[in-house]
Amino acid sequence: MKEILERLRVLGFTEYEGKVFITLFSGEMMPASKIASLAGIRRTDVYPVLKSFVERGYCNEIETNSILNYQLIDPQVIMDKLENDVRQEKESKLKVLREAFSTLKDTYYKKNQTAEDLVRIQLIRGYNKHRESKFIELLKSARKEILFMIRVEMVLSDEIDQIAKKFLNGGGIIKSVYEIVPDFKIKQNGKWQKYGEKEIVSILKKYVKYGEQVRVTDSKVPNMTVFDREVVFLNIKDKTIPRHNEADLIIRNKDYAESMANMFLNVWNKAKKI
Repeated sequence: MKEILERLRVLGFTEYEGKVFITLFSGEMMPASKIASLAGIRRTDVYPVLKSFVERGYCNEIETNSILNYQLIDPQVIMDKLENDVRQEKESKLKVLREAFSTLKDTYYKKNQTAEDLVRIQLIRGYNKHRESKFIELLKSARKEILFMIRVEMVLSDEIDQIAKKFLNGGGIIKSVYEIVPDFKIKQNGKWQKYGEKEIVSILKKYVKYGEQVRVTDSKVPNMTVFDREVVFLNIKDKTIPRHNEADLIIRNKDYAESMANMFLNVWNKAKKI
């Protein structure tokens, strides 16, 4: 009884409505006095609930002699009504949510665009998923060319792989230089593991099949990605500080991005093919 009442409360029923609703589920045609007695509430509290149920189409009001009787309609019909109500309420709330955030986002982006016009540098601190999501945002927005330089460790992600495949299939160019070291680490399914040279090369060959242009080096390179020679994403790594104190830089400056692209190509030309 308590469990069913709690579930009805979640659906929007008051305590009295829930008790009357459960009582009516016997299917019997009953007067208000009997319903009140079985539900364990006062008769004066039953009348407004029954009136509401009749208006909502949950039960029929049947007049016999001088007494009004009440009987629940087909439970399946009531469930369909409630499902429709829940669906409409959800859609209504989603509409309000979208409209509210549409207005708020316009305000946010306008203010932040002004700030970006002055200083187009963003610092993201700490090792968390927010940093990965920022990188994915830049990956999705790339149009023509992505230049990767990756050292010491990388993250394997189905989402990133799918975005890269789509970009390549659309005619985009991806060039990558990987610094291969004995203790190269790969994060997959939330866990970091060390991989050997043969395992790394096997992974990189898969990227080559997708259409990525891959080279490897044993020289130290920065963790850097240049998007369309307009945006540079830098991962600042330092083994002497805790991982949560690491930071990323996003620099939106075409001159700087072009310089970093030239630096990438210099390393690329000296790197080895797989």
